[in-house]
Amino acid sequence: METVRRFLRSGGTVAGVVTTDPVERLRALCLALPEAVEKPFGGHTSPSFRVGDKLFVMVSEDRTVMTCKGAPGVQQELVAAEPDRFFVPAYVGHKGWVGARLDVEQDWDELADLVTDSYRMTAPKRLVRLLDPPSV
Repeated sequence: METVRRFLRSGGTVAGVVTTDPVERLRALCLALPEAVEKPFGGHTSPSFRVGDKLFVMVSEDRTVMTCKGAPGVQQELVAAEPDRFFVPAYVGHKGWVGARLDVEQDWDELADLVTDSYRMTAPKRLVRLLDPPSV
């Protein structure tokens, strides 16, 4: 998790270069998580991110939308509060996934939390434990 926070504090640098491309920022966020990999979904060419071969983030073909797993109630809360930024995505929305528009101003701290929560719901427990600070 500290890697993700450091990425956000840096203003979204990818390989030391500041980027304003939301897909590149999202890619860096996802790949900062333990054992996360980028692998296209089905016949699509857009980025999708997996852990243990399970999807936790997908990007639309036109690169304007990302979808990720949402904790119970999160999808409804975000869509009701900010429908210009969040929506119920087709195909996976009924499973609680959240859609976030990347072609509008986004709060990257909030997106990082959504991505991290999606990862936590998908990754094996041994990897999730790596995100938590060691207990004393």
